[in-house]
Amino acid sequence: MVAFSVAAVIPLYNGASFIREALESVLAQTVPVDEIIVVDDGSTDEGPAIVAELAESHPITLLGKPNGGQSSARNLAIRHTRCSHVAFLDQDDAWHENHVELLRRPFLDGQTPRLGLVYGNLDQIDREGRAVLDCCLDDVSSPQPKRSRAECLRHDMFILPGAALVSRQAILDAGLFDERLSGYEDDDLFVRLFSLGFRSIYIKTAVTRWRIYSGSTSFSDRMARSRMIYFRKLLDAFPDEPRLGFYWGRDVIGPRFLEVLRNEFVQGSRIRDVARMRQAWEDLQEVVRVMKPGPRRRVALVRPIVSALYAGPFTGVARLLVRRATR
Repeated sequence: MVAFSVAAVIPLYNGASFIREALESVLAQTVPVDEIIVVDDGSTDEGPAIVAELAESHPITLLGKPNGGQSSARNLAIRHTRCSHVAFLDQDDAWHENHVELLRRPFLDGQTPRLGLVYGNLDQIDREGRAVLDCCLDDVSSPQPKRSRAECLRHDMFILPGAALVSRQAILDAGLFDERLSGYEDDDLFVRLFSLGFRSIYIKTAVTRWRIYSGSTSFSDRMARSRMIYFRKLLDAFPDEPRLGFYWGRDVIGPRFLEVLRNEFVQGSRIRDVARMRQAWEDLQEVVRVMKPGPRRRVALVRPIVSALYAGPFTGVARLLVRRATR
């Protein structure tokens, strides 16, 4: 293994609309990466052909596998590469030109023992690549960098793989990405890195253009399933410790997921997406069971009413009841 080397890893699944832009952003780096690996995760569009075309004139490795989600795609690339560090990129995002240059500096400085992760801020863009918000993590309540377990568990971490440079050995020590997850797999990995004592450094400068649009995986059914797998996994990993005064499920994990599911229900009600509302409401019933008595009682009180209303013409009333019950 080279003393310090960087592999760019891009999972690809039906990403023909954006993969050229993503790869061109890697090729345009002020400090070139040592390896570029694209993993075709069972695409049925022209994405792999676009990658193969670019690979004719650029050092790009295209790996293929049956569809299994981006966690399994990333893991395949991590196992394949012999570079010391991995820089991830999602197919619909793009790096700024100084992405690698900025993220590698703390590793090369050698000032932080057990440094496993360096990550940066994000510029949010829309589907067409137009600016939405510069340095969007400045407006997120989740603190950066994370200094405690509570900070890792209380909010979505907002450490995007596409804005991170990670030690390959640290990823291997943590057990790679959980292939059951296609959503929250990044939070899951970074929580495990923190728990193993790997340090992280946050760079306030935006290093990645983060594309959010209605068709992105942030809004998929797969994300909803993954959310609850992760919720249960956190409860198992961090049981309550009454003697120490730590009630991770009641005080940290439960409130986090309750807020997310409330927002899912509210957003679904606004666009009358009954399937999204139903799933959020069902999942909320599971989450509230680990909460304090107050939220449990309020949700139990409105349960029969909400269940009767959310699929009908009174979604606004259901939305108001859910908001009040989960406040």
